[in-house]
Amino acid sequence: MEQHLKDWRTIVTGAAQGLGEAIAWRLAREGAFVTVADLQAEKATEVARAIEAEQGAGRALAVRVDVTRTEDAEAMVDATVRAFGGLDLIVCNAGILISGDILEFDPAAWRKVIDVNLYGYFLCARAAARVMIPQKRGVILQINSKSGKRGSFRNSAYAASKFGGIGLTQSLALELAPYGIRVNAICPGNLLDSPLWVDSLYAQYAKRWGISVEQVRAKYESQVPLGRGCTYDDVTNVVVFLASDQAAYMTGQAINVTGGQVMD
Repeated sequence: MEQHLKDWRTIVTGAAQGLGEAIAWRLAREGAFVTVADLQAEKATEVARAIEAEQGAGRALAVRVDVTRTEDAEAMVDATVRAFGGLDLIVCNAGILISGDILEFDPAAWRKVIDVNLYGYFLCARAAARVMIPQKRGVILQINSKSGKRGSFRNSAYAASKFGGIGLTQSLALELAPYGIRVNAICPGNLLDSPLWVDSLYAQYAKRWGISVEQVRAKYESQVPLGRGCTYDDVTNVVVFLASDQAAYMTGQAINVTGGQVMD
């Protein structure tokens, strides 16, 4: 396979499982050095070791990070620079989803979603920029959501955090462009085969609506013009493109990967 990111120094947050893990693997197979960063240190270590077993010793690093802590974000970047000699790309993927009716939503839980998804993105981008600005190059990518483009029913905290993420992406793109640093966001549709859906959401929605898990999936697929859910490959293909020099004239964008479900 042609490697589009050969020897790039990269970080993926929230990389111990799910989409973040898939991004880490894809970057590694594109030739990159990868820091697997996550609050779940043991799982992050397992992913990093598996990558090294396939790609070779020294190709991956595991780092425990709480993205809502300034010192953690900076330590993550510093560890990457020490291990790999610099930083070319950070993928800010770490995020949480807590939903609820506005009258019942615990304010502390609402704030936690904002802290992880938006404030955490800011802290990680800030730590990365500290290294990238002197280099006069670098790429910052945020994994956003279709909920960053359109309100989400009983999901106000998540949508607010993702709308804010697009504003932050555009603002950082303007600020960092003079240093040759590009900043973009990716807005996936529903990842219907992800652990979030398979282990949690299908059962929740089936119970709430009094229908089967299969009917829940069919309901969500029917909302997509292309007739299927979003896959990890759909997202990682765009990650590689936006990171690479093929997207050298793109910054401040929020790219939909929704099968046509969101078109603005």
